[in-house]
Amino acid sequence: MFNKKKPIEMQIPNHIAIILDGNGRWAKKRGMPRTFGHQAGIQNIRTIAIAAQEIGIKALSVYAFSTENWNRPKEEVEYLMTLPSEFEKKFHDDFLKHDIKVQFSGRRTHLSAENLAILDRITRDSLERKGLVLNVCFDYGSYAELTEAVTAIAKDVKEDRLELANITPAEITSRLYTKDLPPLDLIIRTSGEQRLSNFMLWQGAYAELYFCETYWPDFNKKDLEKALMDYSARDRRFGAVKG
Repeated sequence: MFNKKKPIEMQIPNHIAIILDGNGRWAKKRGMPRTFGHQAGIQNIRTIAIAAQEIGIKALSVYAFSTENWNRPKEEVEYLMTLPSEFEKKFHDDFLKHDIKVQFSGRRTHLSAENLAILDRITRDSLERKGLVLNVCFDYGSYAELTEAVTAIAKDVKEDRLELANITPAEITSRLYTKDLPPLDLIIRTSGEQRLSNFMLWQGAYAELYFCETYWPDFNKKDLEKALMDYSARDRRFGAVKG
């Protein structure tokens, strides 16, 4: 007599991160410019944030614009710099309705004063919400994040506010953009590419990785649930051996 395998029960991670890849290729398949794909991609952030909230995920980080994306064609970059304004206008009411808190991770040295004001206003307006935390990584890169953290620690050591012996992983974590978020459990990358592209390298040290072929604009709640079922089947040991 064969033993039936016990069905896998979906485990809900506290914090997932998604590398939003494939907008340009999605648009090209439709004979449209890359900006059309980015427009669809930004719309899908709303869809997946609400889906994640319904599933019970506490924090969702999305890689919306990287420190390397400045090297893309000028027209594309200029369009991407309009996204904070579009984000605020289109999603304010929906995120208010769903009690979603929005924050931003990334450099503040390369964005316009206008965009910084928009990001700060979105953050301030949603500060007291109790639902999902949507962490939008905009002009984000792990190298820049870690460089800022190390620079701040070095300054504190130099000015006798921090002892060398107290430089611990926890201390470094407390200096990162994501310091107020739960530990990262799962990184998803859409579009079939299998690399992290300078995204949450410190936070993702023990995160599970999931890669799917779906382009980001087509990634939906069923795709998210499929990723979570795959995550639920993983044996997370964090470097240890289970007896």
